[in-house]
Amino acid sequence: MRIVSIAPLVLVGIAVSGQPASAQSLSFLQFDRLLEAIRVEAGIPGLSAAIVENGVVVWEFGKGKQDIESNIAATPATPYQIGQLSQAFGSTVLLRKCMDQSYAELTDRVRRWTPEYPEAATTLGELLSHTAPGGGYRYAPERFAALTGVAEECGDKRYGQMLVEEVFELAGMLDSVPGQSFLTPSSDDTFFFGAPRVTRYASTLRTIAVPYRVVNRRPQRNPDYQAPALDASDGIVTTVRDLARFDAALDAGVLLDEVTRTMAWQPAISGLAALPTGLGWFVQGYNGQPVIWQFGRIDGAYSSLIVKIPNRHLTFIALANSDGLSAPYALDAGDVTNSLFAKLFLKTFVP
Repeated sequence: MRIVSIAPLVLVGIAVSGQPASAQSLSFLQFDRLLEAIRVEAGIPGLSAAIVENGVVVWEFGKGKQDIESNIAATPATPYQIGQLSQAFGSTVLLRKCMDQSYAELTDRVRRWTPEYPEAATTLGELLSHTAPGGGYRYAPERFAALTGVAEECGDKRYGQMLVEEVFELAGMLDSVPGQSFLTPSSDDTFFFGAPRVTRYASTLRTIAVPYRVVNRRPQRNPDYQAPALDASDGIVTTVRDLARFDAALDAGVLLDEVTRTMAWQPAISGLAALPTGLGWFVQGYNGQPVIWQFGRIDGAYSSLIVKIPNRHLTFIALANSDGLSAPYALDAGDVTNSLFAKLFLKTFVP
């Protein structure tokens, strides 16, 4: 276990308000041991994780293999495909470009920005919160992906460019890639992103964790994996260290106005009922604390999880090269405490 700051990587002390350093160090050691036991029991080949407090990584973890066949260990710097956790970025891009910097409203109908959208009455807020066309909650990443065109219309740029310029670079996420197509970049990729970025993206993708299916707790390399295309709902490749930078930039107000961020982390309302979602995030309570979280799942390949305790400026991040972080727990139902990984974090650090 090493302790690092977000940028640059320098040693920092462990101290969490309300607990002496020795007690908190014991909590980290116990958490590390139990997390590894869960990883092994789940058959997850490689798992990278971090805990962020007040914008600083106070604990990080890399266990197992990012590539079993080549005997390459998973580390906190290992890149993974994060699947639908990309929605946290999609909402940030849209809220930043279309609301903080422009004149879009959550009550705008999607057709105001993309006239070809098939649902006449659906609003931006409803897509961001997974509100079903007839009301109520329905998790539908493919509907959320329609926000890609909205962001491009109001931002007047390709979604990938805005993701890079308005989030990755502002947060210092230099090991993150807007999709896996950069291994074989097109001339358009070089034109829109520039040769230095394209070269860096290809270098990162060459070190991405290998995707595995797990059958009877035995990982099998997945030759059928197809990388998802980049959109507002999916497709980002990143590391836990870069996700820690994203988390710190969100909390510091670098990416969103405080009012906008607060709105994104409040439960959406459909009719008279509160939904388990905010805007691009899931929202619930635990031991009297609000919990903001998001997950990703690519069957037989990758999974991801981020759990934020905003009142304590405390965040847990985990990435895996199997679907074991998410697949067993039906997280799309909206309850993060179904996850053994999230429950371990919450019971250890949010008593």
